[in-house]
Amino acid sequence: MNELSGRVAVVTGAGRGIGAGIARLLAQEGAAVVVNDLGASGDGVGADLTPAQEVVAEINAAGGKALVNGADVGDHEAAREMIETAISEFGRLDILVNTAGILRDRMIFNMPEEDWDAVIRVHLKGHFNTIQAASQHWRAQRDETADNRIINFTSVSGLHGAPSQPNYAAAKMGIVGLTMSCANALTRYGVTTNAISPGANTRLSETVPPDQRQMSEEDWAAMTPDRVAPVVAYIARPESRWLNGRIVDVRTNRVALYNIPEQVRVLESAQPWTTNAIGAAMRANFADQAAVPIRMPL
Repeated sequence: MNELSGRVAVVTGAGRGIGAGIARLLAQEGAAVVVNDLGASGDGVGADLTPAQEVVAEINAAGGKALVNGADVGDHEAAREMIETAISEFGRLDILVNTAGILRDRMIFNMPEEDWDAVIRVHLKGHFNTIQAASQHWRAQRDETADNRIINFTSVSGLHGAPSQPNYAAAKMGIVGLTMSCANALTRYGVTTNAISPGANTRLSETVPPDQRQMSEEDWAAMTPDRVAPVVAYIARPESRWLNGRIVDVRTNRVALYNIPEQVRVLESAQPWTTNAIGAAMRANFADQAAVPIRMPL
């Protein structure tokens, strides 16, 4: 398959799991890929280029084009240099995929400040750092007909509120807002921006205890990281320009489109509301809708 022939991609967090599967498939479909991974542990400690090097070696051995990058996406200048490396080494940039992430799970009342800061830094600031550098490059080209792609990664943890992941959930919902902002801001430069909410069995998800997985062992085993890659590879193609500013959920063989938040009930008054009046009106008109429980999807 050569649907991405001549296109250049940067994939962060591509040394393992979802990112590695995406990098391999993009290369298989013809893209030149910068495989970025700091090689830290699941909680963001340490560094090891070996996983990224192995992915690059596999891609190159199969006849593709790839190079290793060990930048820390939370480092603004390092992220910029990574984008510049893609452009200098391969001559252009078409696709940015942001999968890099870490976990430091605690309940909100037990979470150390450094665990909050570390997760926000890698996920939310990491997305900002790479997107800013890429968008500045595309803005300088000023080509509204281009087919540039930003593909971000959110999570059901943020979309539905995982109780033991307040830092991760906040970062992932922040990425949703960032995605929508970029979708509105960058179309004039030939850029679409979307977010993937993945369900995959990776070294990070392995931290979820079996009794909290809300699915059978068989279903859990079926959620392999490579199942996410085809959706990302399609969005990376020029033909996907119709999709912008949306969240796509991907788990096993199931793909779903999330709605855009909307007002579901509206109350209006000819006069300013008093506290008692608005309280009574809200209870009468909002309570049945608000009583729907928040649930994590299976």
